[in-house]
Amino acid sequence: MSGAAAPTGELRAPGLRRRLAAFVYEGVLLFGVLMISGYLFSSLTQQRHALIGRHGLQAFLFVVLGVYFVWFWTHGGQTVAMKAWHLRLVDAEGLAVSQRRALVRYLLSWLWFLPALALVYASGLRSVGTIFGVLLVGVLAYALASRLHPSRQFLHDTLCGTRLIDARAD
Repeated sequence: MSGAAAPTGELRAPGLRRRLAAFVYEGVLLFGVLMISGYLFSSLTQQRHALIGRHGLQAFLFVVLGVYFVWFWTHGGQTVAMKAWHLRLVDAEGLAVSQRRALVRYLLSWLWFLPALALVYASGLRSVGTIFGVLLVGVLAYALASRLHPSRQFLHDTLCGTRLIDARAD
């Protein structure tokens, strides 16, 4: 798939609402993926308490998410949620994304959460509701920042040379 020709249609960026809807839908789908993966990890490691081995579990789930996204992005450019919302990931020229570029995008996509998480950590917040609120505001601010980009792309896409396009324009 990496040698596919560039699409002949215009590479339009989808609207922010559609991208955020796909983001939320992806979260719903990933809940199941992470539950099954967490169960597998705890079964294989004989984990009896959630706090024992939690760093290993977190690392395992980080890898599971990476495999999930890299595989889907390099095999058609769409996760299940992206298919449902007619979004496709391509490189800057409109070609299929390589594994390396998909991996870099996965790592950089954590920019959605890292500034808010750093703020939570630095401020010492402990209330779950407040933490959730800070994360929500951080994610929305990150999403709205895409409106400042000339082609309405997210920062992580700009940094790694990828872009989300409207798949209905294919």
